[in-house]
Amino acid sequence: LSSIAPEIKIYAAEPLNADDAARSFCAGHIIADDAPNTVADGLKVPLKDLTWHFVSNHVTDILTATEEEIIDAMKLIWKRMKIVVEPSSAVPLATILKNPDVFKGKRVGVILTGGNVDLDTLPWLNN
Repeated sequence: LSSIAPEIKIYAAEPLNADDAARSFCAGHIIADDAPNTVADGLKVPLKDLTWHFVSNHVTDILTATEEEIIDAMKLIWKRMKIVVEPSSAVPLATILKNPDVFKGKRVGVILTGGNVDLDTLPWLNN
């Protein structure tokens, strides 16, 4: 996307409990995270060279969300859209809601997926 429209800002989002990309982005090199603990299990994979290339060359910033913010975003998507998304997919919405000034007055695109969710273990059922 940044090649087609270089003026577009690309924000990455990740759980605060698995924030190796955010820490790496700030440091300018990969910082390994070998034991992340997050409900967003699809984002537990550590940052590697291929992904780092895209992050370091195309991402404007990386925003993080707490576990509670991720679960609240999942619930909001369910309540408003009746779509069950996996926790990892709720992270971008959680960061948008947490950082409204970054996105105010802008067109924002978010991809929602739900393939990695077990309806019997939805995180808010434990709250």
